[in-house]
Amino acid sequence: MATVVCGASMSLDGYIAGPEESGFEHLFAWYEAGDRAYPSTHPEVRFSMTEADHDHVAAYLDAVGVFVVGRRLFDLTDGWGGIHPFDRPIVVVTHRIPQQWIDSHPGAPFTFVTDGIEAAIERAAVIAGDRAVGVNGGTMARQALEAGLLDEIWIDLVPVLLGGGTPMFDHLGAAPHLLEDPVVVAGSRVTHLRYRVRR
Repeated sequence: MATVVCGASMSLDGYIAGPEESGFEHLFAWYEAGDRAYPSTHPEVRFSMTEADHDHVAAYLDAVGVFVVGRRLFDLTDGWGGIHPFDRPIVVVTHRIPQQWIDSHPGAPFTFVTDGIEAAIERAAVIAGDRAVGVNGGTMARQALEAGLLDEIWIDLVPVLLGGGTPMFDHLGAAPHLLEDPVVVAGSRVTHLRYRVRR
């Protein structure tokens, strides 16, 4: 099985989105805090990071061959118009296949899985080949952790308190889950933390 990692920008009080999908201008400000460009496939999404932040993102994306996301994020972004800004195939966990979207985006590298996170990660591992599977924060990360499938957690800790919203990990079952000591990288308006999940 491929290595499974999750990564997300998170507020100091533990949220990856603020109330009613707010706060992203704070959570993602570090993507525009420097002058080192990172390539994007989306014409409206540009990344210009500091050297430390750029190297952190590059290490994550060099390792990850495919992303697993939930239907909520897919719908919020409209599937990124058919291609993710970081140019990775996407596996979407959903209860219903969006056939109209598929028909209007022929050839888009999206796979839709209707039988849960374990099946989605198994499918993603095949797509990823010898690279890691990246799982979106929130519900997908929680389900992967609870299923014993999550190997690493990459947190981009942002100095903002959002006061509510979507937690990185919500209603964890079988807690506590222990992590190894982090690898820590100081960025601009962000601290990057990389943990291995203790088995």
